[in-house]
Amino acid sequence: MTIRDQQREVVAVRLAAHLLDTGLTQTSLRQLAKAAGVSDRMLLYYFADKAEVLSAATTLVATQSVASLAGAIPEGIRLPPRQMIPLAVQLTRGPQMRSFMRLWVEMIAAAAKGEEPFLTISTQVMAGLTQWLAERLELPTGADPHATAAVIIALIDGLALVDICSSQTEMQAAHGALEALFDKT
Repeated sequence: MTIRDQQREVVAVRLAAHLLDTGLTQTSLRQLAKAAGVSDRMLLYYFADKAEVLSAATTLVATQSVASLAGAIPEGIRLPPRQMIPLAVQLTRGPQMRSFMRLWVEMIAAAAKGEEPFLTISTQVMAGLTQWLAERLELPTGADPHATAAVIIALIDGLALVDICSSQTEMQAAHGALEALFDKT
């Protein structure tokens, strides 16, 4: 690995932390360079353009988030949706994942408007999360693991919206309602 590649990795780690702290609001090249501790020119030396900067940082954030999830649900473990959903919700409510979920919601909103690089990045992240989750689902024969994983992700993302847009009381009530749903089925 070259010195440039090593420095690029260091910059990407700093940028990933910046995105988790600030979201997408402070993503001008100047703000990103400052967060990375380099000049605008050096940032563009390490990355071709702003899209590549954001792609590298968000890819690193997604990789770190999946690694956190994998620590809780390792490869080879398979759970039925009835057990997976409450576990996944609990994991995404933790402090480490909460920042990711807020950034993820911002990225989805930008992707919904067709903004690049967020459309491409969110498509890749969604495909990766769906695959990761599908590999950990125990389903009846004939059930579609990718479709089931997509539904679980939609539920988790919906709860992230409740978390972002509602009071603490409303969020806790939503989580209580989810738990009650699984207690009755």
